[in-house]
Amino acid sequence: MNHSYHSKNIFLETHNIRKLHSGFGQFNYNLAKALSKETDFLDHHNIIINCNNKTVKKEIGNNILYNKYFPLSRYPLFRIKNNFGLWHSVNQNTKIEPASQNIPYLLTIHDVNFLEEEKGKRLDFRINQLKNKINRSSAIVYISEFTKQSTKASFNIPNIPEYVIYNGNNFNNSSVNSIEVSRAKYIPNKPFIFSIGQVVEKKNFHTLIEMLRFLSDVVLVIAGGLKTAYAEILKEAIQNYKFENRVFLLGNINESDKIYYYKNCLAFAFPSLREGFGLPVLEAMTFGKPVFLSNKTSLPEIGGAHSFYWNSFDAEEMANVFETGMSKFEANKNIFKSAYENHSQQFTWEKAAKDYINVYKSLLEN
Repeated sequence: MNHSYHSKNIFLETHNIRKLHSGFGQFNYNLAKALSKETDFLDHHNIIINCNNKTVKKEIGNNILYNKYFPLSRYPLFRIKNNFGLWHSVNQNTKIEPASQNIPYLLTIHDVNFLEEEKGKRLDFRINQLKNKINRSSAIVYISEFTKQSTKASFNIPNIPEYVIYNGNNFNNSSVNSIEVSRAKYIPNKPFIFSIGQVVEKKNFHTLIEMLRFLSDVVLVIAGGLKTAYAEILKEAIQNYKFENRVFLLGNINESDKIYYYKNCLAFAFPSLREGFGLPVLEAMTFGKPVFLSNKTSLPEIGGAHSFYWNSFDAEEMANVFETGMSKFEANKNIFKSAYENHSQQFTWEKAAKDYINVYKSLLEN
């Protein structure tokens, strides 16, 4: 493969790849990995990613190139000055921009949740940051139809090409069914509901704890980093309800533990209030598990027709939806399992990479 620098260089601003427990980290890693397999394209172009992580480099391999990430590159004076044929800003929050204003610029927008989550100066900063990115963009990719509609409702999008490219599912049926995982950090001694995500307010995990008051003989396992104010709220709720033996906050878990919980759970629950996509939904479906979701934002789009949805977060109503859904699932297990597995396999990183490459080609040709 030709590694010389020329106008066919495509730079992906992926410095968040260093945080593999985060959604952006997973997105950057899985997209880069899938792009590294597109050898026909890479015979004629160089893809360069912003990455210092040795493990990631080893896993992705040498088909793509690596730029050493320096935090200083966030500041205008220290912006990256190389002459790229295309700059891809792979998420809307990054402060790292190219020095040149003349480079074709592709922006991927994951969500505009900050409009509801931030306030004051922080909100003003985020609005201006995204406006500037949109205004310099040659094209925009959204990760869901919901993200596209919510962005367009709040921002003026110039007359440029717009695309929806769904994220891929990190698991596929053939690989997960062959994985034997017998142990995990914590092994529940009762049927358990599993949930995973950043332990922050928008994930709405406390509603699952409250729902348990109306369910018997089931426990709740939640995975995600616990160094947050919201984690303390969850711990208080566990104490108040004396649920020390029914709710387990695991903190961050590794891939093997994650597979164990998906594989062995009674059901997967995701009551999130705001999602641009919602990858854990597809991961759980790969294992043919019943999926219970909030009906908010992108989740109905990603969850599809066979998921069960909470229209209200009243604890008793949530428990009713759960019990009714479990009965339907048990009565038609084969139909549900096959529908989940088929749905989850429609979302692949390979397809996402090919779709992004088509966008790259159209921008480079112009």
